[in-house]
Amino acid sequence: MKYKSIREEELKIKVRDDFFSNYDSTIIGNIDFCISLKNKDTTQKKIFETQSLLWAEAKKGDFDLYTMFAQLILTIGKERTFDKYLPPAFLGAFDGKKIAFVPYNAIVAIFSLNDFNWNVTPSKHDTKEFLHIKERITKSLDENNYLYDFLKDEAELKFFIKNNIAKATESGKIHIDKNNFVNIYLRWLEQVKPSINFDWIEARKQNIQDSEFYIADLFVDDKGTSVIDDDTPVNDNLFVVFRNSHYEIAKENLKSLFNASIEINDKKAYEQFWKRYKRPPIEDMQQYIIERKDLLVPQDIRERKGAFFTPKQWVALSQQYIADVLGADWQEDYYIWDCAAGTGNLLAGLTNKYHIYASTLDQSDVNAMHDRIENGALLLKDNCFQFDFLNDDFSKLPQSLQNIINDSEKRKKLVVYINPPYAEASNKKTLQGIEGNKGVEKTLINKIYAKYLGQANAELFVQFLTRIYFEIPNCKVAQFSKLKIINGPHFSDFRNFYKAKLEKSFICPADTFDNVKGIFPIGFMIWDTSKKDLIKKAEIDVYDKYAEKKESKTFYTYDNNKYINEWIKPYRADPKKNQLIGKFPFKGNDFQNQNMIQIVHYKMEYNTEAGQFLINQKNVFIASVYFAVRKCIPATWLNDRDQFLYPNNGWEKDKEFQNDCLTYTLFSNNIQSAFGTNHWIPFTEEEVNAREKFESNFMTQFIKGKIRIEDDNKDNLFEVHEPKPHYEVPLLFSEKAQAVFDAGRTLWKYYHQCINKAPYTSGRAGEGLVNASLYDIRDYFQGRNDKGKMNSKSTDEDYNVLIKNLRKSLKILAKKIEPKVYEYGFLKE
Repeated sequence: MKYKSIREEELKIKVRDDFFSNYDSTIIGNIDFCISLKNKDTTQKKIFETQSLLWAEAKKGDFDLYTMFAQLILTIGKERTFDKYLPPAFLGAFDGKKIAFVPYNAIVAIFSLNDFNWNVTPSKHDTKEFLHIKERITKSLDENNYLYDFLKDEAELKFFIKNNIAKATESGKIHIDKNNFVNIYLRWLEQVKPSINFDWIEARKQNIQDSEFYIADLFVDDKGTSVIDDDTPVNDNLFVVFRNSHYEIAKENLKSLFNASIEINDKKAYEQFWKRYKRPPIEDMQQYIIERKDLLVPQDIRERKGAFFTPKQWVALSQQYIADVLGADWQEDYYIWDCAAGTGNLLAGLTNKYHIYASTLDQSDVNAMHDRIENGALLLKDNCFQFDFLNDDFSKLPQSLQNIINDSEKRKKLVVYINPPYAEASNKKTLQGIEGNKGVEKTLINKIYAKYLGQANAELFVQFLTRIYFEIPNCKVAQFSKLKIINGPHFSDFRNFYKAKLEKSFICPADTFDNVKGIFPIGFMIWDTSKKDLIKKAEIDVYDKYAEKKESKTFYTYDNNKYINEWIKPYRADPKKNQLIGKFPFKGNDFQNQNMIQIVHYKMEYNTEAGQFLINQKNVFIASVYFAVRKCIPATWLNDRDQFLYPNNGWEKDKEFQNDCLTYTLFSNNIQSAFGTNHWIPFTEEEVNAREKFESNFMTQFIKGKIRIEDDNKDNLFEVHEPKPHYEVPLLFSEKAQAVFDAGRTLWKYYHQCINKAPYTSGRAGEGLVNASLYDIRDYFQGRNDKGKMNSKSTDEDYNVLIKNLRKSLKILAKKIEPKVYEYGFLKE
């Protein structure tokens, strides 16, 4: 080890002096180690941005590489350092033995994670956020990192620094590349856009985005000058062009709506901004920027249009699947039309440009495809065109494509190959375009085919499939989409008319796509619409986020099934007849709502927008069965849309199953004593050595069979009445259920041991309550952060062990319950 037994600060100094002495090493934020170009002219430091070459994490000793990179990424993401400084060419991590580098662009997508908590402490390596980042970056690091031992690889390391990091830029101006073009755009929005004399509101109506002006700026050849050059050549394919010190709209049919010359009010600010950057980007970067200009579209616009950039691994796999179905020479035998092409990345890898058509809603995307053609993309310019598939008539299509569509034999050889928009109207107002600007219902296709679609018309991608099915009959469809067309409860009307044979399909995690929220599967499905099959179920191949095939999974339509909430609703308690002890919300019938299904105190306001199932002494068992069934199997991206169903009656005679479910519920509920009497204490005062009597002994009396349940023929809990429900008899628990009780009893005893040492209080749970629920016990030991959220762990290690043991025994019990969930028809295998 080169740097043995030295402190971290000393290590950073040594590494800087030994390998980066020719560079500046000013610290940025909380990043351990930052390397940038030296700027000898101190007066320019106020003008030119810091051009980082390397941001790195440092640890003394011999440290885990993935852990160091995960901490660095969390540090950058928490501070959003990339919003304040241009990102570097490389990220790095080093300790006393080794140093590793990874190109910034290899991990940049991670900073766009949806629904991710970036506010965790980066140095805490046991948080779920840290572990998620570490898992996510592992493969990327394995594929892209450059690792050197300080002692063994010293010469190679210096060579790498000289020929890679040092050459990330070689001029006073910052080169525009894949690492920084988005961040430069964000600065451009602040410093240049306000100077452009343009009607941005009207521009939005015409689908003109501010990013088009930024792109026009990028492709100006400034020839190294510091002033605007009136004779600057421009790229004629750009949607907006910069010419003679002003902008012009290049789209012919919109020119009349705007001034011929769009002026810059503050040319000094414009000049000052572009002094910093070398334009245009080098040729390799130009194509990348054009392909990924979707990243420059504001988030709300991207969501409205349903813009998704199909990842390369799924593009390649989808084309492999098409070849498996249509034959190795399919590109010679079939025509291909991507009618939702965007900038055409789904077509990358196809080779027969004479058989490919690509259309898209925005002319700017057409211009981008034309630019790609100029740079070698295998497409024909005339075959890439603007077309609004949900509103335009087919008469606007190129004549050669019309000929294919209008010929019944040629149509059989047409593959509509798409990743259509996923924009969805979440309610009636967004469906009609009153809120959210989606206006999904306003499309011409929806107006024509709404009677066939039912509630499925809330999804744009379904409107695409509907037009294809009715107006291009007998073609092949190869499409990416959510799986709602197979298993969505609201898609039964769609499935009634969409009769096509599913030839082959795969699914992958949705979060591998840009701009996708949620953890669910996205499927690629190849349909032959000439074969009139009714969709009933589908056996689909499963690929993980690394594009590795795992297994297959069966997805069902559920069209002839009733759902679990239909089963449970008739058994709701009448608050006038018996004392209420809790409630839970009717929240969906699938796994995506699993976290919302919680048993809470009946006085607590929780998920008030959903219906509430009230629990009393009469329906404890059926409530526990429902709760355990919904919660015992963890929700994953793979089962996210699986539906819980109305069961068969086999569970009614299975007393052990019912008692297992009750046990699971007793130690998994979220009852809080702060809202009133806690009726869910599963132990007597003697069992846990309580300092005084509990307010309620309902649950232990219930377990002993000492609670009298009235028989009301109007409100029977079971459809089968013989043998009678096992109320009013002592309950017998399975071995695994007893293990849960044992673990819980030990935890409760430890809690009472702790609070018995302190003065009595009748205050809040965190201060110690005799009548504490499991939630109250967790609150007592784990405490809360400054935002009021319960901490994930306690400083009391004895408690941490006890709660871990309880959760472990609960998982074992859940595994015992799981097969019964399928046996009794709550879920399909």
